[in-house]
Parts: sequence; C-alpha cells; structure tokens
Amino acid sequence: QLVESGGGLVQTGDSLRLSCANSGRHFSTYTMGWFRRAPGKEREFVAAISRSGSSTNFGASVKGRFNISRDNAKETVYLQMNSLNVEDTAVYYCAGAVVPVPSSSIKYYNFWGQGTQVTVSS
Repeated sequence: QLVESGGGLVQTGDSLRLSCANSGRHFSTYTMGWFRRAPGKEREFVAAISRSGSSTNFGASVKGRFNISRDNAKETVYLQMNSLNVEDTAVYYCAGAVVPVPSSSIKYYNFWGQGTQVTVSS
C-alpha cells in the first residue's frame, strides 16, 4: 500500500513537499515514480527514482523545479516542489514499478497510491 501526504493549497512561487509511505512491500526493490492528473487532462509523468536513489528522471514541465528523493529505511519517497505555478495544480500520485531504471512510462507502474491534491493559486 502507498499513502501520499503533504498536498494542500499554496500560492504561486511557493514550495511544497509530498511524501509517499509504503507498507506491505519490499520498498527498496521498486523504482518509484510520481505522476499527476490535472482536471480534464491525462495522467502525466512528473518524476521517478531508481531503487537505490542513484538515478532520477523528470518530466519536462518540472525539470529544474522539482526534486525526487527516497529513504529506503523509512520506506518513503518524497517530491520536493519549488517555484510552483497554477499549471502544477493536480492530484499527485506515487507509484511503484519493477524496473531497474526510473522510467517515465506509466505502463511499468504496477501499484499506486490514492493521490493527494495540490492546488496552486495565483
């Protein structure tokens, strides 16, 4: 089970950190990713991190603003979001994949959290 937290209402330019806690699986064996779905849009890749944390991957719209990290001892993956803008408003989901690289392809992600809402006001 994956449980996201940390979402909320912020203003343009603010920062926010999302957390995703794992239970019931061998967390360190999974590549972890963050995706988001804005109203009326398809689910979009945000970021991913390899099992050890040594490799990361970011979507074009967040590169340079967001960072992903993980703590395998705490079985948690984080998404640090900086310089937020209204286009970042979405439900954010974390997900796990049994692949060795931080893939952006949604098809590899086998299990998902329930999502957490992030709303950025202007």
